[in-house]
Amino acid sequence: MQAMTSGQARPITVVGEPILHRALRPVETYDADLAALVDDMFASMYEADGVGLAANQIAVDLRVFVYDCPDGDEVNQKGVICNPTLVLPEGPHRHLDDGDEGCLSVPGPHAPLARPDRATCHGFDVNGDPVTVEGTGLLARCLQHETDHLNGKLYIDRLSGRARKKVLREMEEMRAQALAEADTEQAL
Repeated sequence: MQAMTSGQARPITVVGEPILHRALRPVETYDADLAALVDDMFASMYEADGVGLAANQIAVDLRVFVYDCPDGDEVNQKGVICNPTLVLPEGPHRHLDDGDEGCLSVPGPHAPLARPDRATCHGFDVNGDPVTVEGTGLLARCLQHETDHLNGKLYIDRLSGRARKKVLREMEEMRAQALAEADTEQAL
């Protein structure tokens, strides 16, 4: 899903990098630097074939994420949210979607992870104007996943210990296989 963007793709940080495992600083200045960062975040997300990206996934300590994915009605939604506050349904209005989840910072494997099938995210756009995004389907999962990133939590932190170890083992196996294939290509 490559889209047009004026930003430059940056390397994606991977599980284990300290910036992925701590809460990030709030956005306080809405200026050209923030706009340029957001452009780079979209470019990085598209280059990695993702549907959402938090700033710490490109090693930036700011509470901002971007997204470009379909909602529950398969209507594509695209945006940016700074300093998000996530609101999830409670009680009888809470229904879980137990679909698979993956992460650009945990490259390769996916795992089933139950999350509420609806989510509302309040925050600010790149200009500092208030925004509210109500998500269903993949968008609801994305809003929750990216807000977790800004709080220093990866999706694998929500898995059982056994499932988390399995995902990390699969990630390492895939990485080793990719390196072996690259070495073979280089030798040819």
